Amino acid sequence: MPAEDPPPSGTAAEALRRLFALLAADASEDQLAQPARDLRAASASTADIAAVDEATAVALQIRQTLWQRRRREAELAALFDTAGDLARLGDLDSVLRAIVHRARNLLNADISYLSLQDPAAGDTYMRVTDGSVSARFQRLRLGMGEGLGGLVAETALPYASSDYACDSRFRHTGPIDEAVAEEGLHGIVGVPLRTGESVIGVLFAADRTARDFAPDDIAMLVSLADHASVAIESVRQLEEAREALRRQEETAATSARLNRALRRAAEAHDQLTGLVLRGGRIDDLAAQAAVLFGGPIGIYDVEGEELARAGTGAVWFPEEAGDAHAGRGATLAKGLWVCAVMAGSESLGSIVFGGREDLGDEDKRLFERVSLVTALLLLLERSVADAEDRVRGELLDDLLTESARRGGGTSLALRARKLGIDLQLPHAVCTLACEPAGRPRLVAEATRYARAERGLAGSRDGRPVLLLPTDGPGALAARLAGRFSRSVAGRVTVAASASVRSLDRLPGAYREAERCLDAMLTLGRKGEGGCMADLGFVGVLLGDAADIGGFIERAIGPVLAYDRARGTDLTGTLNAYYAAGGNLAKAKAMLHVHVNTVSQRLERVAAILGRGWNAPERSLEIQMALRLHRLSGDDR
Repeated sequence: MPAEDPPPSGTAAEALRRLFALLAADASEDQLAQPARDLRAASASTADIAAVDEATAVALQIRQTLWQRRRREAELAALFDTAGDLARLGDLDSVLRAIVHRARNLLNADISYLSLQDPAAGDTYMRVTDGSVSARFQRLRLGMGEGLGGLVAETALPYASSDYACDSRFRHTGPIDEAVAEEGLHGIVGVPLRTGESVIGVLFAADRTARDFAPDDIAMLVSLADHASVAIESVRQLEEAREALRRQEETAATSARLNRALRRAAEAHDQLTGLVLRGGRIDDLAAQAAVLFGGPIGIYDVEGEELARAGTGAVWFPEEAGDAHAGRGATLAKGLWVCAVMAGSESLGSIVFGGREDLGDEDKRLFERVSLVTALLLLLERSVADAEDRVRGELLDDLLTESARRGGGTSLALRARKLGIDLQLPHAVCTLACEPAGRPRLVAEATRYARAERGLAGSRDGRPVLLLPTDGPGALAARLAGRFSRSVAGRVTVAASASVRSLDRLPGAYREAERCLDAMLTLGRKGEGGCMADLGFVGVLLGDAADIGGFIERAIGPVLAYDRARGTDLTGTLNAYYAAGGNLAKAKAMLHVHVNTVSQRLERVAAILGRGWNAPERSLEIQMALRLHRLSGDDR
């Protein structure tokens, strides 16, 4: 069958054929109108032109419908992609950037951006931008009601402007207009992001030329804004769920930790309480605490004197321990944990733990609990010690009182043995004196010292008195004076009697110590310690006559021994020297020797007694000793 010839040019059929071909090729509106224009130019009939015009109008409608369908397909594809992003929801910023980018592409805009509300500041800020070239615009903040975006956020309604700079519907501000001008924007559209009834932000699209945004553009932007709102709300809920889970895990961990701490605290409490009930001492408590904390423990009194120490490692009493007393809690001072040992408002001392600085809250509370048990134990020991001190004080008073001792020597010795005191050993009576303000502290220190040294302590006539085992009373008194002066932070004078072994001599020893103390205070020797022997001839005047031989021995004994050993008469030379008033010429005449001989003998005396033998005070003692030696009948 032969092919049909195409319709002749300039006819309605040819115009319709061209129109359908252009429609199939997705030609523009102007191109679709071209066949009708060509038919008119060919002077076609009115009926043909009308038919082609009608066909052109239908073709334009078909073209518009196809374009709308294609756009709807693109919108649906974008929404499906956005839904997929939301399903993954790995990163909110990524989802928001994808939404803003799709908005820019779908609306064929030069720039798109999204702002979110800042409840704390009461405005909105730029969260995501796509296509922006201005740093100022990207940092822009919009107050509620300011500009197009502020109005959208305030009213929860979409707004569009074909040329924002010239649009008087919006409240223009300097920062917003300057940022918009720097970005070069004219046409702008913005739609709200909502969660429920609340506006949380605004989604924008904009062109750098004037543009009237169609209702379809606004509707598409609203759909994307709804997806962005879902993304933000989903992330918020996810974050809340994660935070709730994290808090639940923390609560569970805290509960487990507290349970462990409670079990440990209960076990420690049982151990420490059992120690106290068994009659344990401070040393036992320190050892138990050292095991409990795995480090060295030191327990100290209020003056920093060590009461007990246990565990391996260095521990000492820090100067900052006073801060622990003020806070009554565990405090860290130079790498050591310090806690005050308190009984009500009274400080009994401190407990110190070393070895580690990372002490947790549970361990700190346990450390403070140990300090409470320490206070309990110290109070118990103090109660026992107070009762024992009263017994010791009563025994001392009986020993130093002659009327109480008559017929009771055996009973007193038995009472002393029960307290661990052996009166068969040499003992000295010491009397102490200090300023009235320091007397309570001095009594406490003296009592503690006496207890530690197996002695007795008490008070007589307002003065602390000690009975201590010693065969060197002068040296003991000197040591005690220094020790107690440091303890009370003031001068303490200590006077000791000669050492005695007989109970019958203790009252006399007490009187001797009293006379010695009075003499030392009279002579201005406050803060010193000594005995009658240390006072020289004053001791002879105030002491017992039986001590004359001791005084002679201390003053000139080495010279007497030298004469006895070598058959010399240095003693006679000294007598002559003093009788001559220290004049060598008169002395040599009395001795019937050469003056050089006298000088040589005196040099020998100086070698024996020391170079200070001829000083006024020493010379007086030597002269008195020489006279007492002559009066004793032994003139050798």
